[in-house]
Amino acid sequence: MTHLPPPAEELRTVDAELWQLDARRAQLLARRAQLIGLLQPAFPPPPPVSRRPETTAPRVQNVLLVLGGVLLTVAAIAFALVSWGHLGIVGRSLVLATVTVAALGAPLLLLKRGLRSTAEALAGLGLALTVLDAYALHEVALTAADGTGYGAVAAAFLAGVWWGYGKGLGSLRIPFPAALAAAQLPLLLWAVATDGGPYAITAALLLTAAFDTVVALRTSARSLRITAAVGAYGMGGCGVAAAGVLSWEASGPSAAARAAALLALAAAIALYAAWRAPRQGLATGAAVTGGLLLVAALGGVPRASLPGVWTVPVHLACGVGLLSALRGPLPDPVRRGVARASAAVQTLAVVWALPLVVVALLGPVGWTGRAWSGAPSDLRAAVTVWAPWPADAAAAPLVLAVVAAVLAGAARATTARRDPAAAGVVVLVWATSLIFPVTQQLPYMAGLFAQGLTAVAALVVAAYARRTPTSLTALLLSLLTAAGLALLSLASQGATLAVLAALTGIFAVAAAHPRQTAVCASASLAGAAGLACAAGAAAGWPAAHTALLVLVVPAAAALLAGRVPRTAVPVEATGAVAALLAIGLAVTDAPVLALVLALCGVIAAGTAVRADRRQAGYAAAALFVLATWVRLGSWAVDAPEAYALPVTVPALAVGFVRRRRDPQASSWTAYGPGLSATLVPSLLTAWADADWPRPLLLGTAALVVTLLGARHRLQAPLVLGGSVLVLGALHELAPYLVELAGALPRWLPPALAGLLLLTLGATYEQRIRDARRVREVLGRMR
Repeated sequence: MTHLPPPAEELRTVDAELWQLDARRAQLLARRAQLIGLLQPAFPPPPPVSRRPETTAPRVQNVLLVLGGVLLTVAAIAFALVSWGHLGIVGRSLVLATVTVAALGAPLLLLKRGLRSTAEALAGLGLALTVLDAYALHEVALTAADGTGYGAVAAAFLAGVWWGYGKGLGSLRIPFPAALAAAQLPLLLWAVATDGGPYAITAALLLTAAFDTVVALRTSARSLRITAAVGAYGMGGCGVAAAGVLSWEASGPSAAARAAALLALAAAIALYAAWRAPRQGLATGAAVTGGLLLVAALGGVPRASLPGVWTVPVHLACGVGLLSALRGPLPDPVRRGVARASAAVQTLAVVWALPLVVVALLGPVGWTGRAWSGAPSDLRAAVTVWAPWPADAAAAPLVLAVVAAVLAGAARATTARRDPAAAGVVVLVWATSLIFPVTQQLPYMAGLFAQGLTAVAALVVAAYARRTPTSLTALLLSLLTAAGLALLSLASQGATLAVLAALTGIFAVAAAHPRQTAVCASASLAGAAGLACAAGAAAGWPAAHTALLVLVVPAAAALLAGRVPRTAVPVEATGAVAALLAIGLAVTDAPVLALVLALCGVIAAGTAVRADRRQAGYAAAALFVLATWVRLGSWAVDAPEAYALPVTVPALAVGFVRRRRDPQASSWTAYGPGLSATLVPSLLTAWADADWPRPLLLGTAALVVTLLGARHRLQAPLVLGGSVLVLGALHELAPYLVELAGALPRWLPPALAGLLLLTLGATYEQRIRDARRVREVLGRMR
C-alpha cells in the first residue's frame, strides 16, 4: 500500500519544490541574457530596410502642376463651348478677359516668390485661354470672316503675342515653344485659304520647315531647339513627300519645273542644315538628304520631256554631277554626305539594271527543256525564252558603264579601298559586256561569239591582274559567262558542239597559267564531259553507250592529277562527277553499266597507285564488286555465293595482309567482315533450301574455317565457323529430331529433363571452372 503523508506536510513539500523551480528558472533566464549579450557582436541584427522613393519631389510637383493646368484648360474649353449661351455678350467677354488676364498676370507674382514651376503652369493656362479668346472673338464679332484665313491671322498674332509675353517675363520657358508651335500654322492656313493649290501648300510647308531649321540651328534654349527640330522634320518631311509626288505626276515641263523648284528649296534647306549643324553625324545625314533632293530636282525636268528609257540615266548623270561639288571648299561632314548621296544614286541605278543582267545570265536555262529545237532570230529572243524582258531597259548598258567609269576613277584616287573598288569595276564592265549584245538584238550566232569574247576577256584579266581579289572576281565571272554560253548554245545542235569544244579548248589553254590552273583545268574537263554527251546525242548513240565516251573525262582527270599535284583536288572532284554522270547514263543497260563500273574501278585503282591516294583502293574494290554484281544480275544468277565471294576473297586478302603487318590486330577486324559476307547469306539460304548439296558444302566450308581458327588460335574464324556449323547441323537434324520426339513415350521428356537438371546441379562447380578455362583460351586468341 502507498503511504500518503498528511495534507499539511504534503503542502510544505509542494511549496518547497515550486520554490526550487522558480530559483532554477531565474538562473536560466540570467544565463540566457548573458549568452545573448555575447552573441550580439558576432550576429548583429539586420539594419532596417528603408524604402527609396520611386520619384523625386520636383517630379511630383511638376506632374501635379501639369495635371492642374490641363484640368483648368479642359474646364475653360467646356465653359466656352457648353456654358457660353447662359451669359450675355458682356458677361462672356468679361469672364474670358478676367480669367485670361488673371492667368497671364499671376506668373509675375509667383516669380517674385520663387514659385517658378507654378508660374509655368499658370502661364500655360493663360496661353491656352488666349486661344479661346481668339475663338470667341471670331464667333462673336467676326463671324463673316473666313475661318481658315482668320485662323492664319490669329495663329500669327498669337505667336507674336506669346513670344513678346515670354520676352517680358524673361525667366519662363513655356511661352517660346508655344509661340514656335503657333508659328507652324500661318503659312499653311494662308495657302489653304487662298486656294493656292498643291504647289502653294507644299511651298508653305517647306518655308515653315526652313524657318524651323534656322531657329533650331541658331537658338541655345534646349526646349526651343527641340520644338524647332520637331517642326522642321515634320513640316519638311511632309513638304518633301508632297514635292516628290508632284514631280512624279508632272505631265509637262512647266509642272515638272515647279515641282523641281520645290525640291530644290528642300535641298537648300537640308544643305544649310548640313553646313551649320554642330554635330558631324547630323551634318552628314543632312548633306546626304540635300544631295538626293538636288538630284531629284535636277532630274525631274528632263524626265518629263524625255522618253521613259532615259529616266534612270538622267538621274544618274545628276548624281555623278554631285561629285563636282567635292572640289569646292566644303566642310568634311558635308563632303562625306555629298559623296554618299552620289554613291546612293549610283547604287540605285545599278540595282535598276540588275534584272536585265539576271535575264541575260539565267534566261538561257529555259533551253534545257527545248534543246536543239532551232536557233532563235536574235540574242534577245534567246535569253527571253522563259523570262520576260524588263521595261525601258535599253539604257542599262550605259548606266553600268558610267558607274564603272566613276568607280574606276575612285579606285585610282584612293588606296584604302582599292581592291574592292577594282573588283567592282570588273563586275560592272563584265555586266555591261554581257547585256549590251542583248539590248542591241544582235543575231544569235553573233551574240554567242560576243559572249565567248567576254569569257576570254575575263580569263585574261584574271591571269594578268596584279591584285588577288580582282583576279578571283574575274575568274568567277569567266566561269559564269561560260556556263551561260553553254546554256545559250543549246538552241542549236551545231552551236552546242562548237561552243562546248571551244570552251574546252579555251579553259585548257588558260590552265597553263599558274594562277588559274586548278580552276581552268576543272572547267575544261567539265566542258569535255558536256561535249562527250553532246557528241553521243548528235551521233544518235544510246545514253548507255555515250557513258563510255564520258569515261574519257575521269581517266584524263586521274592522269592530270598525277602529273600536276597542285590541281589534284578540284580536278579529281570534276572527274568523280563525270564518272557519276557516266554511271547515271548507263543505268538503263545492265551489261554496259557493269562495264562502266569496272572501268571506273580501273581508274580508281590507277589513282590508288599514288602514295597520297591509297584510300582510292577501297573505292576501286567497291566498284569492282558492284560491276561483278551487276554482271551477275544481268545473267540472272540468283545464288548468293556468287555475289558474296567477290567480296569475301578481297576482304580476306586484305585482312591477311593487315595481320602480317600488325600481329596485334584483332581477327574480328581482319577476317570477321569477309567471313560474315559469305557464311551468313549462305546459312540463311541453306535453311530455305530443301536439297542437300548447299548444306553439305556450307558445312564443309564452316568446318574448314573452324579448324583453321583452332589451328591458328583465331577467335573470329573459330566462333563464326563453329556457329555456322552447329546451326547447319541442327537444321539438318531437325526433321529426325521431330520424328524421334513423336516416337518417344510422353513421360520420357520430363524424365530426361529432370535427369539433366540433376546432372547439371551435381557438376555445377566443375562446369563453371571449365567455362572459365574456355573463356581464357578464347581470350588469348586473336
